[in-house]
Parts: sequence; C-alpha cells; structure tokens
Amino acid sequence: MFDADVASKGLGIELVSAGDGAAVARMRVTPTMLNGHAIGHGGFVFLLADTAFALACNSHGPATVAAGGEISFLRPVREGDLLEAYATERVRHGRSGIYDVTVRRGDEVVAEFRGRSRTIARD
Repeated sequence: MFDADVASKGLGIELVSAGDGAAVARMRVTPTMLNGHAIGHGGFVFLLADTAFALACNSHGPATVAAGGEISFLRPVREGDLLEAYATERVRHGRSGIYDVTVRRGDEVVAEFRGRSRTIARD
C-alpha cells in the first residue's frame, strides 16, 4: 500500500516499520510546510499521523480506510524537525478498528492522534 502512496512519498514520509497492527513513519519538516507563524502547519503533522495510522490498520491484510480521525497538537514543530509517528492498534472488531498515534520530535510528544478504521471490500 505504501508503495502506491504518492501523497505521503511526495512529502518525504518514510516507512520505518509496519506489522501486526503497528507502524512507524517519519518526516522532516521542510520550509514549504510552514504556516504564517513560521511553525509547521498542522495539516502536515496530521498527514504524517494519518499515514502511520493507515500503515498500521492495513498491516493485517484486508484493504482498510479511515472512518475518521482527530488530532491534538501539543507543541509547535519547526523547520528541520524530524518527526516520527508511532501508531498502535487499540481494538479491532469486525470491520472496525481504533488506533492511537503519537507524533514525537526526539523524546518530545508534539501531537496525539486517534483514528477509526473500516475494512472495505476490494472491487
């Protein structure tokens, strides 16, 4: 799935690991990701977390998509920061799942994301 993810790869997101309902993805904050306050735009942090979430919920095999997601931004990120998103499966039941993603800059937590997944049928 990640091999075909043009959006994530276009932002320089790298797959660190994925399997058994967990995943790690990383991204360096570039100048084109800054908002008018010269800090990282939250949409890019969300996209990194969402990518790790997608990798984790698709690690089981069936095609799975986001049913929803929310994020809490805890600290600003800056140009040059290397962010890592750690996704963990909380629960999976039937076609639905819940995943938590912690976005870190080194040892600092900069954001927390919760995603809800839904397994879909492939055409």
